Amino acid sequence: MKKSDMTIEAMYDLQYTEAGEAFSGCTYPWEVLPKIHDFIASYGPTLPKDEYDEVKPNVWIHKTAKVFDSAYFAEYIIIGPETEVRQCAFLRGNIIAGKGCVIGNSCELKNVIIFDGVQTPHYNYVGDSILGYKSHMGAASLTSNVKSDKKLVLVHAEDGDIETGLKKFGAMLSDHVEVGCGSVLNPGTVIGRNTNIYPLSSVRGCIDSDSIYKSKDDIVKKTED
Repeated sequence: MKKSDMTIEAMYDLQYTEAGEAFSGCTYPWEVLPKIHDFIASYGPTLPKDEYDEVKPNVWIHKTAKVFDSAYFAEYIIIGPETEVRQCAFLRGNIIAGKGCVIGNSCELKNVIIFDGVQTPHYNYVGDSILGYKSHMGAASLTSNVKSDKKLVLVHAEDGDIETGLKKFGAMLSDHVEVGCGSVLNPGTVIGRNTNIYPLSSVRGCIDSDSIYKSKDDIVKKTED
């Protein structure tokens, strides 16, 4: 991927998130990560009270969402309409979940934006990440959000590295990305639209849109039928 392929405009359709204003003034999506908390703090109180319940301080859940009693909510969380938060989900805060999402059993989320129709249905960890419209994390797939050497994360574009200034940065998934079961998305991973990741993959770097990722040495472009 080139730098131009990693812009917010290239990666996301902002009509499918309540957090569209948070992206204002940013070029790349990871620039939004430090803004999630403050955005929720200011936007949450403006949500219509006939549609959202503030179930505890700074946690707003749409009245049509289905939330199991065993799910845990920290603070600064917005759960959109028709979204399901299943048993023992662990929501650690700074989370915006859109319409029709699934946050599955025993999943852990923190400091994330998940667009409408996103599914993290089984044993997923998603931290410091943005998941685009109708992207899907297969069972036990996860985002690794801190490098082992604890250095700041670089994004490795084809036309040069981009310094993010972030120590915690998981993955940026564009719209309609499919991540196979048991995969690990390493810090600073960026995946283009309509791309599929094979199960049990360890993904590092940037993957072009409309690709099938089989391994780091075997990435093919999708062909039209």
